[in-house]
Amino acid sequence: MNVLNQALLKPHEAAALIGSGAYLTIAGDETVLAGLPRGNWIGGTIPYFMAQEGGRTTREQVFVTKLDTFGLVPTITQYDAKHLPKVCLDAPDNGYSLIILPAFSKIHYEFAKNAPMYDDMYMKPLVGWISGVHLDDLATRSPKTLDGRTGELLEDRAVVLHVPLPDNISVNVNIVNLFKQGSGDAIYFEREGFSASTCIINQKPVSFAKYLKAIGHDTRLPLVADYNGASVNVSFKAVNPLDATVDFYGPVFPKVAYRLAGSFHVNYEAAFAQASADLPEASFSCNCILNYLYGELEGKHTGQVVGPMTFGEVAYQLLNQTMVQMTLEVH
Repeated sequence: MNVLNQALLKPHEAAALIGSGAYLTIAGDETVLAGLPRGNWIGGTIPYFMAQEGGRTTREQVFVTKLDTFGLVPTITQYDAKHLPKVCLDAPDNGYSLIILPAFSKIHYEFAKNAPMYDDMYMKPLVGWISGVHLDDLATRSPKTLDGRTGELLEDRAVVLHVPLPDNISVNVNIVNLFKQGSGDAIYFEREGFSASTCIINQKPVSFAKYLKAIGHDTRLPLVADYNGASVNVSFKAVNPLDATVDFYGPVFPKVAYRLAGSFHVNYEAAFAQASADLPEASFSCNCILNYLYGELEGKHTGQVVGPMTFGEVAYQLLNQTMVQMTLEVH
């Protein structure tokens, strides 16, 4: 593996790393993950990656991130939705926690809704991603996580590596979000969830699918909520003309003012290239599957940023259509 300790590997190469006792996070197709040996690793299902050689879609290889432990001993923990709120309490006083959650599950929803209120949230670094599936398999396979100690594939549990660090090392979490709220209507939803049929615009209920069609909205541009100056995206998964529902990659919530993101002055690919060009090497990074698709990143590079292309990103709270990067700084 290279200096980044992040690389797209063949299964036998990943198995050798597992056999060395290294602490790892591994992303790959469900079948390949299930065939890897047990060890000190956590995993999540996804077949899309940004590798050193460029964007790749493959069911045959896995993307491995090797974590530098500096001689300390990380811990691996599974969480169900009931116990997830203690994830930051379980985190080391100096270090970070790396989490993988399965998309569209009860625990994904729990995290999206309540993570900002968890005890010790924002006091201890929490990064990670949402597992997914090949987009051709959305109707037939479910996203999963995997506990490498047991080999269990999990449909509704988060897996977390709590990684302690020496006192002279600190953690930096960087977020790249191309989007900000546009100048259009404020949009409110009456119910929380991963889909919506109606919304409230100008104090009137309207069909959200018909509204998007009427204004000719490009659904590559997400909904954006402004949380105290921080832009948080909710990305579009599908607009269903038959039943007039709109599906999202993250849940929407009542009493939150959303606006459709404004468009770029350049095309999507150029905007993403500009945003990622000067990012440093990272100990962990991930990027959204929609950036991969809309930025047409197959075979292309995102500066020095590599990692799985995911159904959601975690930088403390749940994010969509962003890139997340964690770097370590020695003092």
